[in-house]
Amino acid sequence: MNKRTKTIYACQECGAQAPKWTGQCPACGQWNTMAAAQAPSRPAGKAPWLDGDGAAVQELSAISTDASPRIPTAFAELDRVLGGGIVPGAMVLMAGDPGIGKSTLLLQASARLAAAGLRVLYASGEESAHQVKLRAKRLGVPGQGIFFLSETEVEVLLAHLDRLKPSLAVVDSVQTIYSQDTPSAMGSIAQVRECTRRLTAWAKATGVPILLAGHVTKDGTIAGPRTLEHMVDVVLSLEGDTLTPYRILRGVKNRFGSTNEVGVFQMGGAGLEEVPEPSLLFLSHDRQGVAGSVVVVSMEGTRPLLAEVQALTTHTVFPQPRRTGTGVDFGRLLLIWAWPWH
Repeated sequence: MNKRTKTIYACQECGAQAPKWTGQCPACGQWNTMAAAQAPSRPAGKAPWLDGDGAAVQELSAISTDASPRIPTAFAELDRVLGGGIVPGAMVLMAGDPGIGKSTLLLQASARLAAAGLRVLYASGEESAHQVKLRAKRLGVPGQGIFFLSETEVEVLLAHLDRLKPSLAVVDSVQTIYSQDTPSAMGSIAQVRECTRRLTAWAKATGVPILLAGHVTKDGTIAGPRTLEHMVDVVLSLEGDTLTPYRILRGVKNRFGSTNEVGVFQMGGAGLEEVPEPSLLFLSHDRQGVAGSVVVVSMEGTRPLLAEVQALTTHTVFPQPRRTGTGVDFGRLLLIWAWPWH
C-alpha cells in the first residue's frame, strides 16, 4: 500500500470533508452521511501547486474572443435560456427528474448540431447503443455526425475525446461514470467530483463544450455533492409533471448570461417541441361573460407571459371562512383579502 495514501471522510449530502469519521456532518448536520475515501496523492519531489506543465500566462487585454463565438443549438428555447448558445469550453449541467426528458432534449440538440456540420460525441453510461438507436429512430434522428460511446470509465472517455476531437460532447449521466484513481463506488461524492473535475479540465484546455445530464433527488436537489453546481459553468433545470406534456427549462446558474429566462417545451411523439407562445397555454379560449377571471402579465426575463387568474367563492356554514389558493403565493393572497376594498 502506498504510504502517501491518506484516508479522508466525505459527506454524501454536501461533500464536506473531515480527517476522521463523525456521526454527524459538521457542515450540513446530516447523520450517518460520512463515507471513507482516499485523498489523491502526488509524486514525491513535486511541488503541490504544480500540476502538469500548466497554462501560459497571458495579459487579459491581449486575449481575443472573436475566434470563439457561441454555438447555436438551433433550439430557440434552449438558446434563450443559455443566453444565445453554448460558449466554447463551457460545462453545462442539465438536471431534472427521471423521465422528464433530459436525454431526449440532449439527443435532439445533438442531432441539430450534427445537422449543422458539427461532430458530436454522445457518451451514455445508462443505455446501450441499441437503446439509444431506438430512441433516435422514434425521434426521427438520422444519426449522421453523432458518434455514440457506451462507457462509464472517465479515463477511457477522455481518451476517445482526444482521439475523436469533437465539437461538442454529451455525457449521460454524470452519476454513471467513475475514475479508477478514486477508490469509491460509482455515483459517490468522490467519484462525481473527480470525474467532473477531469471533464472540466479537458473542456477548458480544448475549448470543447460538454453537456452533462444529472439526476435529481426526491427533495428536488441535484444528486451528488452540492459543490457540483459550483464546478460547472451553467446549471439548467428541466421541470414539469410527467402526467402533462409541458416542460419548462430554467437557468439556475449561468456564468455567461442571465438566469431569468425560461424555455417552454411540449413533449410529443417526435420528442420535445418548442412552444413559441406559452401564453396560449395559460389562457382559456372562451372568456366572454365569465365572472371572477382576470388576465395578468408576468415578465420572465425578456418574455412577457399572460396568465389567467380565476376566483371562486361560495357560501359557508362555518363561522370562519376557509381561504386557499392554487398556483399563487398564499401570503400575497392574504394581503389582497385584507385590503380595505370597501
